[in-house]
Amino acid sequence: MNARVFRDTYGVPHLQAGDPLALVYLQGINVARDRAWQIEFERRRYLGTSAAFLGSEAAAWDVFARQARLADTARRCFEALDDETREWITAYVDGVNHALPGGARRAPEFAETGLTLQEWEPWTPLGIWLAVHVLFAGFPSKLWRTHVARHLGDEALELFSSEGPHTSGSNGWLIPGSLTTSGQAIVAGDPHRYIESPGVYQQIQLTCPEYDVLGLAVPGIPGLAHFGHTGKVAWAITNAMADYQDLYAEQLRRTGSGVEALGPEGWTACAVHTEVVEVSGADPIEVEVIETDRGPIITDGISLRYPPRVTSRLGFEVLPKLLRATTVDDVDAAFEQWVEPVNVVLAADTAGGLLHRTAGMVPRRHESNRLRVVPAWEAEHQWDGWHDPMPRATVDGPAVMANARELAAPLGVEFATPHRSRRIRELLASRPMWSVGEMPDIHTDTFLGSAGSILDLLPGLEDLSEQAVALRTEFLGWDRRMDAASTTASSYAALRKALVSRLTDHLTMLEDAHCAEVFAPWMDTLTHVSFALENLIPTDLLPDVNVGWLAREALEEVAARKARPPWGETHQLSPLHALRGPVFAPDEEPFDLGVSGDHHCVMSTSSLPGLTDVCIRGSAARYAFDLADRSASGWVVPLGASGVLGDPHHHDQLPLWQRGELAPVEGSLTREDDEDGAVRLPHPGTVPG
Repeated sequence: MNARVFRDTYGVPHLQAGDPLALVYLQGINVARDRAWQIEFERRRYLGTSAAFLGSEAAAWDVFARQARLADTARRCFEALDDETREWITAYVDGVNHALPGGARRAPEFAETGLTLQEWEPWTPLGIWLAVHVLFAGFPSKLWRTHVARHLGDEALELFSSEGPHTSGSNGWLIPGSLTTSGQAIVAGDPHRYIESPGVYQQIQLTCPEYDVLGLAVPGIPGLAHFGHTGKVAWAITNAMADYQDLYAEQLRRTGSGVEALGPEGWTACAVHTEVVEVSGADPIEVEVIETDRGPIITDGISLRYPPRVTSRLGFEVLPKLLRATTVDDVDAAFEQWVEPVNVVLAADTAGGLLHRTAGMVPRRHESNRLRVVPAWEAEHQWDGWHDPMPRATVDGPAVMANARELAAPLGVEFATPHRSRRIRELLASRPMWSVGEMPDIHTDTFLGSAGSILDLLPGLEDLSEQAVALRTEFLGWDRRMDAASTTASSYAALRKALVSRLTDHLTMLEDAHCAEVFAPWMDTLTHVSFALENLIPTDLLPDVNVGWLAREALEEVAARKARPPWGETHQLSPLHALRGPVFAPDEEPFDLGVSGDHHCVMSTSSLPGLTDVCIRGSAARYAFDLADRSASGWVVPLGASGVLGDPHHHDQLPLWQRGELAPVEGSLTREDDEDGAVRLPHPGTVPG
């Protein structure tokens, strides 16, 4: 089998090669051609060199990346891999290095920033994974909780518990064959992340004589880590919301030979060196990198302890094993070696096998470690092995995963409220049988389960103006659907924003938080009030706050305004781009980017409710995998297959995504023209068929 690339109607790459090494080499070539800017940008982030071409606004991240030892950890984890996995990852990197110059010529960001290419190190995919996921479990929330306890007391440690803006949620569900029209299982869902341009997932099919797998790849990472369908088995994940990173308050002292830290056994020497962060348009920043026995210092004398740094493992051994999986037992066995991030896994196979488990590494330690910054010198806060076995469940009906406090409850402290998981279960129970073509009915559900926390305050309000009474009547008759065309949904969002603003005004004591700049978003009071509103409304920990009175003021404020526009006019998708690049090329006609949904809807399209209606988080992809007939499966991403602005496939899936529709996973395929010879060049040491 010669190495070949085919494209479907939406430009999705379908890759074929003669063996796994040639195939992963071809995957590296493909991602370099389609996503050159994206993957090189992510590489510079893990190295802590992005400020050299992005300027001062990227400097805080670069300082953190250096202090957290991301590059060194990636190298350690790569060197600890078995020979076969290292060879497989190296082949991917070789493909990237071969095609990246051509890909960079297509991507306008390189010329705009003056960024020049460097050869990728073999461990670059592991570094990219670390940079994407090191903040995934939300350890900066421990800085916030410690700050809250300092001002409001220890009883308020979990007051702001919520699905915060910096956690990544997802929906996933598995319908057994007994409840489907085909008699075979369906695995479906959608990961929720910041909507980036280019997107964080790449649709792809990988075919060689050993396997034929399609799914969602992370650009810069070989294989299919999160979502895949091999024809005989399909798997998907959501964030388990586990807590597996700790922060330690360190006592440090300078000595004639360096720096020492006080630990449970006394004073011990730290590893210390200095690095320089280059900053475009500004002076370079000298960074002192200090690492104690707990981990590297990442802000104000606080160290970070995280599993990959401790174990020199990330779990990349799992990736090639998933591609070869044909049963849920294969998937289950593969995920036994997973490390970070900790996920909930659903899988089904054509023999009727079903799987619902958690995967990853979570340390055993004192309960307070999970809530706040703890003293490094106290022995009770040391890690004591790993949580084992990881939680799993028997699947005897529809299985749902949506970041709530369910299967993964023993592993964390802060989970998503159960609105999405409860709603998905209600929808699944509403029909006796399901087909894969009906999955968008669940993907696009806009019922806002959290609306009652505010609406239930309204009936008891007295002395309202005529306009406020009319608005209250409108709210109480509302179906609670956050549809783009709904003006009531828009008015509700305005009411919520007004209430959040008033609550925040009563928490000025929390506004003096100090920390490294990279953690500032986690220390913003308005943001925390926005996402913890359901906890704050009934609490008695804020005795000076009369929530009913604040709700009355908020209702009057919204009622006094002119009529609100439909929700979609202000709830506009705004994909993130490092250069704030546009979605549409100059010669393209823009179209409306209004979206339905809201944070706690199944169709989760998140803004910052107390600040803006603009949508910055949502479904980074949607998928519906059919175990009866893989070709009947569907998928979609927010933009498109190409990361190159102006390419026909840059955002051609966006209209589908807005409507909640899915594209076919296997459509008519066209052989891609091979202008630079990349497809024909096999990986050294392999023999194309």
